[in-house]
Amino acid sequence: MTSIKNTLTNLFKTAIHSAFGLDIDPFIQLAGRPEFGDYQANFALRLAKQLQKKPIDIAKSVIEALPSQSIFQKLEPSGPGFINITLTDDFLEHHLQQLITDDRLGVNKVSTPQTTVVDYGGANVAKEMHVGHLRSAIIGDAIVRLLDFTGHKVIRQNHLGDWGTQFGMLIEYLIDIGWQPNQLHSYSDLNTLYRKAKQRFDEDANFADRARSRVVTLQSGEETSRAIWQQLVDESKHHFHLVYKKLGILLTEADASGESFYNDMLTDLVKDLEERNIASIDAGALVIFLDGFVDPDGKPLPFLIRKSDGGYLYATTDLAAIKYRIGKLNARRVIYVVDARQKQHFSMLFAAANKANWVHENTQLEHVAYGAVLGENHKPFKTRSGEAVKLNDLLDEAEKRAAEVISQKHPELAPEELSQIARTVGIGALKYADLRGDKIKDYVFSWEKMLAFDGNTAPYLQNAYVRIFSIFRKGNIDLATVKQEAIHLSAPIEHTLSIKISEFPDVIDSITQNLNLHSLCDYLYDLAGTFHRFYEHCPVLNDPNSNSRLLLCDLTARTLKSGLSLLGINVSEKM
Repeated sequence: MTSIKNTLTNLFKTAIHSAFGLDIDPFIQLAGRPEFGDYQANFALRLAKQLQKKPIDIAKSVIEALPSQSIFQKLEPSGPGFINITLTDDFLEHHLQQLITDDRLGVNKVSTPQTTVVDYGGANVAKEMHVGHLRSAIIGDAIVRLLDFTGHKVIRQNHLGDWGTQFGMLIEYLIDIGWQPNQLHSYSDLNTLYRKAKQRFDEDANFADRARSRVVTLQSGEETSRAIWQQLVDESKHHFHLVYKKLGILLTEADASGESFYNDMLTDLVKDLEERNIASIDAGALVIFLDGFVDPDGKPLPFLIRKSDGGYLYATTDLAAIKYRIGKLNARRVIYVVDARQKQHFSMLFAAANKANWVHENTQLEHVAYGAVLGENHKPFKTRSGEAVKLNDLLDEAEKRAAEVISQKHPELAPEELSQIARTVGIGALKYADLRGDKIKDYVFSWEKMLAFDGNTAPYLQNAYVRIFSIFRKGNIDLATVKQEAIHLSAPIEHTLSIKISEFPDVIDSITQNLNLHSLCDYLYDLAGTFHRFYEHCPVLNDPNSNSRLLLCDLTARTLKSGLSLLGINVSEKM
C-alpha cells in the first residue's frame, strides 16, 4: 500500500514538474489546525526566490497542474504560499477499506533491508541489575522491534561487562573461601560476595597483590580461574534473562556478547593500528589522536587504547566490537543505546573507527543517548538508604501498585486475572513513562503519574483498547462478518479519525530514521484522544451506520495494539 502522505507527495511532485520543470520535495505534512484541512504542501515559499514569483502564484500554478481526481475535496492556497489540502470522504473510505484487510495497517517493509546491530543491555556480571539499566533495555528493545517490523535484519547485542580487573579480585576471594556454585541461594548473594571482596582488596595489601596476579592468570586461560569465571558468567546470564523476561525485553542469553568475546582480538587489532601509524606511543601508552578533539587547554586529546603497563581498556574492546560488527556481521547500521554521559567516548570511538578505515561509505554509526532516571526530588532515583534501586524489585513494585489501582476499580476480578492484568498495566506503565518524553532528557519517576488512567500514559491507551472491545462484547459483534461491510463516513469526527488512523505508516517510517520513539507515543495518545471524541459524538451500536463505525473502532484498536507492541507494551481486552 501507499500511504496518504506518499500519494500526495507523488501527485504534487508531478504537478510541480509539469508547472515549472523542477523535481523537488513538496514538503507534505499534516495540517497544523483543522481549519487548514487535512494536509499542507509547503514548497512554494522555498521556490519563490528561484522562480522570481510570489509564493501564492506558485501555489496556484501547481494547483492548476494537479490532475482532476476524486481525492481532493478542496485545495486552497494561503498567503505564505501553503496549499491547504482537504481530502474527500470517498478517497478516505477507499483507503481505509484497504487497511481493513492489511495485517500491517499500511506499513510496508523496506525495499532494501539493512543489517543493523543494536547494542543495548550492558549489565555487569556478578552484580544485580538496577534502575540504571532500565532505560537502555526499554529504549533499545523498542528500536529493535521497530526496525525488525519494517523489514531490516536486526542483530541484538548485549555487551556484558564480563572481563577486567574486578574479576581477579572476585575470583581470588572466592578461591580463598572455597566457594562452590551450589552455595548461591539467590543472585543477590553474588553482590554480597563482591562487596566483601572489594573490602578485602582495599584493606589487605597482600590480597590485593594476589588479586592483580589472578587477573593475569585468568587472562592466560588457567583452568581453575576460567572455571570460576564461567560459573559467574553463566549465573549472571541466567539472572539477566529472568529480569528481561519479566520486563518483556527481547534480549536472550544467546544475544550476550560481552567484553570477553573480543579479548582474543585485541593484540592483533592494536598491532595493526600501530603498524599503520594510526596509533602512536604517548607517555608510554598507545593512543590515537583524532582531529577536532582537544582538552580544556586546547591540547590534542588522546584516545587511549593500551595503558603503559600493557593493559587494554573499554576503548580497545569497543574498537574491536565495531570492527567485528562491520567486518564479520556485515552491519550497515550500528546503534549504541548508552546514556548521555558517554557522548564524548562514542564520538571519539566513531572517529577512531573511521580513521582506521573500517567504516564503509554506506555505514551508519549512531549513539542513541538518553538521560537519567530521577526521583521526585529531582536527584538520581535511589532507595531511602541511598542505594540504586534493584530492577527486579522495581518490576515487582510496578505490578503490585498496578494491582492496587485495578482492584479498586474492579474488585470483582479473580486473583489470577487481576495478576495478569496488573503485569500488563504495571510493566506497560513503566515502559511508556520512559519512552513518552524525548529520550535525551532526564525524567522524573512517579508511580502516581505513570499509573494514571488519564493523560499521556500507558493505562490511558490500554484503557482505550479495552473500551473498544467492551463495545464488541456489548453488541455481541462478529468482527469477521462486519469486515465484509463497507466503510461510509457520515460525520466530521469520522473524517478526522480516518486521517489519524491513516497516519500510522508515516509515523513508523519517520521513526525508523530518526529513532525518536516519543513521536510514536504522541501519535498513539492523539489517536486515543480522537477516538474518544468520536465515541462521544457518534453512536456505534444501534445506529444505521453501525457497521461502518464498528470498522473504525476495529482499525483504531488494531493501530493502538500494533503501536504499543512496537514499544514493547502489551494490551488486554479487559481491565
